Amino acid sequence: MIWSSNSSVSVSNGNVVAKLLDSGNLVVCKDSCSDQDFIWQSFDYPTDTLLAGMKFGKDLVTGIDRYLTSWKSPDDPASGLYVLWMDTNGYPQAFLRRGSVLQARYGPWTGVRFSGFPSKPNPIYTYDFVFNEKEVYSIFNLINSSVMSRVYLSPEGNEMRLNWVDPTQGWMPYLVTTVDMCAQYGLCGPYGICNINSSPACTCLEGFEPRYPVQWNAGNWSGGCQRQKPLNCGNEDGFWKLSGVKSPDTRHSWYNLSMNLRECEHACRRNCSCTAYGNMDIKTGGHGCLLWFDGLMDVREYNENQEIYIRIATSKSSAMKPRYNSKVIKVVAVTMVGLVLVGLIMGAYAWKKKLSSARRQGTLVKALSEDYTGGGQKQDLELPFFSFSELSKMTNNFSINNKVGEGGFGTVYKGVMEDGREIAVKRLSETSTQGLDEFMNEVSCIHRLQHRNLVKLLGCCAQKNEIMLIYEYMPNGSLDIVLFDETKSSMLDWVNRFHIINGIARGLLYLHQDSRLRIIHRDLKAANILLDNDMNPKISDFGLARRFKGYESRANTKNVVGTYGYIPPEYAVHGVFSVKSDVFSFGVLVLEIVSGMKNRGFSSLEHSDNLLGHAWRLFKDGKSLDLVSASLLGSCIISEVLRSVQVGLLCVQDHAEDRPTMSSVVLMLGNEGVLPQPKPPAFFTGPEVDVCAHTAQEPSISNLTISFTGR
Repeated sequence: MIWSSNSSVSVSNGNVVAKLLDSGNLVVCKDSCSDQDFIWQSFDYPTDTLLAGMKFGKDLVTGIDRYLTSWKSPDDPASGLYVLWMDTNGYPQAFLRRGSVLQARYGPWTGVRFSGFPSKPNPIYTYDFVFNEKEVYSIFNLINSSVMSRVYLSPEGNEMRLNWVDPTQGWMPYLVTTVDMCAQYGLCGPYGICNINSSPACTCLEGFEPRYPVQWNAGNWSGGCQRQKPLNCGNEDGFWKLSGVKSPDTRHSWYNLSMNLRECEHACRRNCSCTAYGNMDIKTGGHGCLLWFDGLMDVREYNENQEIYIRIATSKSSAMKPRYNSKVIKVVAVTMVGLVLVGLIMGAYAWKKKLSSARRQGTLVKALSEDYTGGGQKQDLELPFFSFSELSKMTNNFSINNKVGEGGFGTVYKGVMEDGREIAVKRLSETSTQGLDEFMNEVSCIHRLQHRNLVKLLGCCAQKNEIMLIYEYMPNGSLDIVLFDETKSSMLDWVNRFHIINGIARGLLYLHQDSRLRIIHRDLKAANILLDNDMNPKISDFGLARRFKGYESRANTKNVVGTYGYIPPEYAVHGVFSVKSDVFSFGVLVLEIVSGMKNRGFSSLEHSDNLLGHAWRLFKDGKSLDLVSASLLGSCIISEVLRSVQVGLLCVQDHAEDRPTMSSVVLMLGNEGVLPQPKPPAFFTGPEVDVCAHTAQEPSISNLTISFTGR
């Protein structure tokens, strides 16, 4: 079988014919096709080309998604790296991605065009946009039917309009989407704005300042900007009008088709989480309402009539209270942060031995100071420094009532900052030695990473006898507490679970490929996945993480660390770890999320396999749905469940080279193509195949982590 349609239409009467229409649409229909009631049509399945009359977007009733996929090369029609699609999360907008990485955003429809396209009138075609409860799509139609024109996505990811030229008998570019620095998605980070005619290209919006000044001044703007003054929800907040821009990312927006601008302002002002508002449609004076609720991302100056109103603190709003009482303490705080980094750079065995000794004697600050003045070079961590007294106040003197977690490193407390933000304070115990290494590793790794599926490190404390890390607080706790509890697991329907699987995959892809630092987590497990208010997953606990240089792909260690049930055989037995180690752990997580059962400790009356072996047996017998947790039977989407199980099994294959990369995993989870057939998993003890006999027994791990799970 080379190809087949997934159409399930039944035709009982009449002749079925295939016909190529003058529009270029290949259709299958009854009789003469005169009623436009097609059984199947090629316009529903575009590849790299859009013709006049083709819809670009989603049918919300049938689920058909019409998007462009580039060819692998000009002479190879296999699917390439680039996808151009209509995203319907929030207010719809068009995106271009390379693999799973967003390359460009063409913005939402403004009533005239997509916000990210320049205003260029033309005599050849017109665009229209349809958005209702049944479908969301854009479509172009030719003004002059004698002209042949098409939209084309090249193998290099360039979107262009090509017109047919008779004299040369070929397609000639009519319009090429401008690719410049500001076209890169999110170049300037949250609350930054890009202007291709300025130097530097990125600046902060009015009322904002760079979040990380040193990185910003060096030309790395991805950290974006932060408010100069905190908001004071109510009438004291003001709105600053920004004109002539491409609208910010609308994936987390709210919209109303009938509201006017004044009603839109009132709606934003009443909601303390609203960061900006504006009209949806700029025609005839503007109408409709768009509200944004997160950091305004991917804004650029454009020749556009779009206006948005950004919430800022007015002069009446109280300025942010200084964290320190004097300039002297500020200098000390900055110095302390610098000292921590010096310690990291000089993190040889002798330094750590000295630090541990000083830590036990309650003289950490002195030890850091001695090493700093001994010739280390100061570098700015750009990580906020909290004093012990501040954290004590935020956690009610580290009250037992604020305790939310505990592990080998110490205790985690919930705290509340002066601006109302909730935090989790990870306090190193007096007797912990593991925590010192974890502290250094997290300060050097995670604070530089910015991704919606990674927990945020907000600051640190190294004062007197205390070492603490401060994180954003996750109200729904860790995944294991919800997933493996019979009562709480009912909170996780299939939609939530599949969302969590995809979020973890995107977070790992960022660590392995898209971040400036290449990170292997080495302790990915359900206990280290935290859940925010909306059940968005956040990968946490980077105490055992390992940074790789660009040319490195694997490493060896005699000190194997991690958690039973999540460690791949090549690491457990030989100490070899790579990005494929995290892929294995992710596969275990996927199967646990689908089944609601732990890999470690799993038992069956029929065999002695662990959860991986059990899932493998069911897959081979075509019974993967039997793996699904009973609590999901009323909510699961069968195709997504089967795809998730197969992807999970691909990730836990015995040999690292057989496992997919996380970029492939993200694509496999998000597309409906045919998946590769997995080989038997690691630690599978069934009789069908002899798989790495030396790994059949549970390995002995020299360091077993007990990780923080903030609740």
